[in-house]
Amino acid sequence: MPTHGRTFPGDPQQLSAARRWTRATLNGHPRSEDAALIVTELGTNAVTHTASGEGAGTFQIRLTVSEQTVTIAVTDRGRTKTAPEVQHPPLNATHGRGLGLVAALADSVTVEGNNFGRTVTAELRVHAALRESAPCS
Repeated sequence: MPTHGRTFPGDPQQLSAARRWTRATLNGHPRSEDAALIVTELGTNAVTHTASGEGAGTFQIRLTVSEQTVTIAVTDRGRTKTAPEVQHPPLNATHGRGLGLVAALADSVTVEGNNFGRTVTAELRVHAALRESAPCS
């Protein structure tokens, strides 16, 4: 399966570039919009909650693509006291929903790593109805 990777500066303004790169890389794949949203959410978490968003920090995206799946892995630069987890914030909270959204869109989500850097990986499968309605290129 082809794997594509890119490192982005840890600047919040780079999140739109990461989203555009994801869409361009997936080039019409049936799960490209879901993948772009996941990249935005995981990239935002990296820039907001880790050393990726400090000074010359970066975050890395890896996309592994087949007709049946897209695997998205976002790696941060660490230095956070907590591991990413799905939260259940109150309705009026302005943060805390990103990983829950990722978990709702993805077929599986895993978190690996430690305080020196973590990788959050989301797998999106192409279900039969999507395969029939949107061909891969």
